[in-house]
Amino acid sequence: MRNRARHAVLALTGAALAGAPLLLCVSPASAGAPGVINVHRDGPAESLPFTAPRDGEAVISFAASAPGVSWARKGAEAAVVAISVDGRHVTDLVVPSSEPVSRSLGLGHVGPGKHEVTLRFARGSASAAHRVTLQRPAVEVPDADAVALRHAPIVVGRTGWPLGDPYQNATTDTPLVAWHETRPAAAPGHRIIEYSVVWSNEDGGTDSPALMARWGRTTDIEWVYRVEVDESGDRVDGTAVYQAPMHMTLQFRGRYEGDHPVLQTCTSNNNMCDVISPKPPLRFLLDASRTRPDGRAREVVMDREPWTYRIAAQEMAREGKIETPSDPATREVGDQRTYLFVEFAKKTGSPTGSGSVPGVALGVRLKDDPSTLYRSDHDQPTWSIDRDGAVATTVELPEGTTVSDIASIEALRRPTGSGDNGAPATVTSINRGFFLDDSYLPQPSSIDWKGSVTVTQEKPSAVVWRP
Repeated sequence: MRNRARHAVLALTGAALAGAPLLLCVSPASAGAPGVINVHRDGPAESLPFTAPRDGEAVISFAASAPGVSWARKGAEAAVVAISVDGRHVTDLVVPSSEPVSRSLGLGHVGPGKHEVTLRFARGSASAAHRVTLQRPAVEVPDADAVALRHAPIVVGRTGWPLGDPYQNATTDTPLVAWHETRPAAAPGHRIIEYSVVWSNEDGGTDSPALMARWGRTTDIEWVYRVEVDESGDRVDGTAVYQAPMHMTLQFRGRYEGDHPVLQTCTSNNNMCDVISPKPPLRFLLDASRTRPDGRAREVVMDREPWTYRIAAQEMAREGKIETPSDPATREVGDQRTYLFVEFAKKTGSPTGSGSVPGVALGVRLKDDPSTLYRSDHDQPTWSIDRDGAVATTVELPEGTTVSDIASIEALRRPTGSGDNGAPATVTSINRGFFLDDSYLPQPSSIDWKGSVTVTQEKPSAVVWRP
């Protein structure tokens, strides 16, 4: 039996903020246990007063749960809490679990002095949801990453196609977590900040089997907004861009709330528009203060938020996208607990001819059946991975397989289209490998390797890891 208790602890701690920010004294106003706020359907709004010691961007954190709610069940998907500061609606919280999950959200700009957060049970909540419990609520105005918080995008919920439901992000493709990355700009002292979001799935775009093969997850991860700031942290005019429909990069011409651009999820694959629907009911200001570790795949942001794997798996099951029973011989996505989730690093050498670039897939052989090769790409050429750097994939295996059953992991070179340009591909590390436990939470990684294994036209497969 896999260790459920250990991962319940991980689910509570996965969203803790980096560093040691200054916590402010807050006093939950609702009745109940100390340090607990309960927000009831048809009940009054609850308040959380706080005192900001300085001018800056505020962040609220808590462990949120909603009894009777499950992202896996139609009609019970989530409860929604509308969060306001000093009477101004700032963000919504979608609570998709009856178990406590640590969350943190931006509250926007506040001045020094006393303020009040108001929390109310909101429309868009599933019929099964009657109460939201927020444990250990706290508000802070952090010094670290203050500029990144200042320019973080407000993402307005999708209201149109494919569902035509203004509250659809409370049941599908809901924004889960955000982060930012920075790099130097051409002007001395300037930097570029890019913001990305993880959604629970995408109703359009890449199909789910290809997502598992090429990206190692069924969530949707997209950069949404990018801007250059000067040495004072101020936005440089004309530099703000966003990821628009068809994955185009367009200049942002929409409105700002303070320095926060307001964007809307406007496609079934979670691309953005800077023209907002009239009076959209849902809006999300996720805490984007964290960053991605250098040299790691984007999926590592899910690894430190283990509950995101469970939400992804539950949405797939609820929407009928899971093959039952699971069969690793088919292309369809099976029970995600049967997959080995792997992150590895690769680089492609120089081509020797014309043709398509080679991708790399991973193959797994098991000790009790070494003649069978389970491939991450299911032998589909376009499902091998042709991008370089740290990448993530999954390999579907027979139900009940554990890491101790694995005999070897192989690198498999495969051209992604017609022809073959002859370039070698070199795998340089496996950064992690794990299965999900019974609760769809990641088990500790037990696969780690660094080295250099090259696959070529002449030798298209090679063993990378053995226990």
